[in-house]
Amino acid sequence: MLHIQIQKQLRDFPLDVTLELPAAVTVLFGRSGMGKSMTLACVAGLATPDAGRIVVNGSTFYDSANGINLPPQQRRVGYVTQDYLLFPHLTVAQNVAFGLIKQTRQERETIVQEALSWLGLEQLAQQRPRELSGGQQQRVALARALVIHPQVLLLDEPFSALDSPTRIRLRQDLLRLQREQNVPVLFVTHDLAEAMLLGEQMAVIADGRLLQLDTPQQVRQRPASPLVAELVGSGTAVLPV
Repeated sequence: MLHIQIQKQLRDFPLDVTLELPAAVTVLFGRSGMGKSMTLACVAGLATPDAGRIVVNGSTFYDSANGINLPPQQRRVGYVTQDYLLFPHLTVAQNVAFGLIKQTRQERETIVQEALSWLGLEQLAQQRPRELSGGQQQRVALARALVIHPQVLLLDEPFSALDSPTRIRLRQDLLRLQREQNVPVLFVTHDLAEAMLLGEQMAVIADGRLLQLDTPQQVRQRPASPLVAELVGSGTAVLPV
């Protein structure tokens, strides 16, 4: 379970989001620049909220009232962006192993081989990022995020730069891996089709505010406001009586 309750003043508006999320894929959906990526950065510890709490499976990452703010390396968060951020001088295997610092060499090798097998990368273990396709690089980034057995997996538009067939394969990989590892996944996108395909839950965000949290189908069929209806392309909004 992932609990997020954060407030942070951004340049154009205040970010004020409260989410209670199970071990499932939750899509943060909305236009660019609305606070989705900042929400992920706060969970990862790469940005600090002005106030609030972030708790994952009973472990408190951030609590402004009690002065708790764990550094990123203590949060055990898997974080993947559209830029991959692979180390060009390291092999695929070395990139995947980068976050494994407490294990013996033999343990690292076993964990890395399992991760490469999950994602069909065994034959690429000794290649370097420049020798890989975009889809292969994204699989390496996913493997590196997963080998630490993260408490939460954060994905910031990771498939946006890929061609359609590759996106489809990686979406299937992601759903399979989420079921196997049973972790909360926060997936940022402004692609409605991707949100509908991936999300078990869909959190619609605009100007730093959570507008609606429901299944993608319910959001599409019963948008909570005219703005949600506009964002998801629905002609009907369910308004309060």
